[in-house]
Amino acid sequence: MIKKELRIFFTALMFYTRIPCPKWVDHSASYLNQSTRYFPLIGWIVGLLCVAVYYGAGCLFPTDISVIISMITGIFVTGAFHEDGFADACDGFGGGWTKEKILEIMKDSRVGTYAVVGLILLLGLKFCLLKALVPFIQNLPVLVFLTLTSAHALSRFMAVTMIFTHNYVRFTNDSKSKPVAEVGSKSTLLIATLLALLPLFALSFFLNQLILLLIVPFLYLIKIILARYFTKWIGGYTGDCLGATQQVCEIGFYIFTAVLWKFI
Repeated sequence: MIKKELRIFFTALMFYTRIPCPKWVDHSASYLNQSTRYFPLIGWIVGLLCVAVYYGAGCLFPTDISVIISMITGIFVTGAFHEDGFADACDGFGGGWTKEKILEIMKDSRVGTYAVVGLILLLGLKFCLLKALVPFIQNLPVLVFLTLTSAHALSRFMAVTMIFTHNYVRFTNDSKSKPVAEVGSKSTLLIATLLALLPLFALSFFLNQLILLLIVPFLYLIKIILARYFTKWIGGYTGDCLGATQQVCEIGFYIFTAVLWKFI
C-alpha cells in the first residue's frame, strides 16, 4: 500500500515538475490519474523551494531581485507547465471564435500576441503582489512558507476540482492530459482537499485569523467563473484550461491576502 502511494506521488512529481524521480516511475495512465490527489502537495514542494531561494537570494540581493529569483525558481521547477497552459489559453480564447478554432490554436506550440501580453501582465502582477506582501511577512520565515505553500496548494486544488465538476473536451490519443482529466475516486478528491487546506489552516491558526479561510470560497468563485467561460466557448475544459485556472487562482490568493493584510 505504501509502495503504491509512493509510486503515485512520484508519478505526480514527475508529471508536474522537473524534479528527478526514481527510474521505476513511468507515465502509467492509471497512476497518472490517481496522482491528481497529490497535486496540492506538489504546491507544497514548489512553495518550499521558492521560499528557500527567496531567503538565500536575500542574503545577497535586495527584495525586488530576491522576489524575481524566487519566481524564476517556481517556473524552473515546474518547467513553466502552468504558465504554458495559461499562455495557450490566452491565444486560444483570444484568437479563436469557434470551438474547433480555439482548440486548434491551443494545440499549436507557437506563441501568439495574446499569450505574450497575457504572460507579461500575469508575471508582472504576480511580482507586484508578492512585493506588496513582503513587508508583512518577511520577518517570519514560517509565515512566508505558509503563505506561499497555501497559494500554490490551493490554486492547484482549484484546478483539481474542475476535473470533478466539468467535462474534458479533448479526448484524443495524443492528449497528454487525458489520464489526468478522467474523473478520479472520492478518496482522491478527499486527499487532495486535505493537502490543499492544511497549509491554510496552519496559517490561520498561526495568525489567529479565521477570516483567512474565506479565501477558499473566493478562489472557488474564480474557478466557477473560469469554468463557465470555458464551457461557454468549448463545452468544458482542456489541460491548458487547468493550467490557466491554477495561475489565475494563485494570483487571486495573493490579491486576497494583500488586501487582507492591510486590516489584520
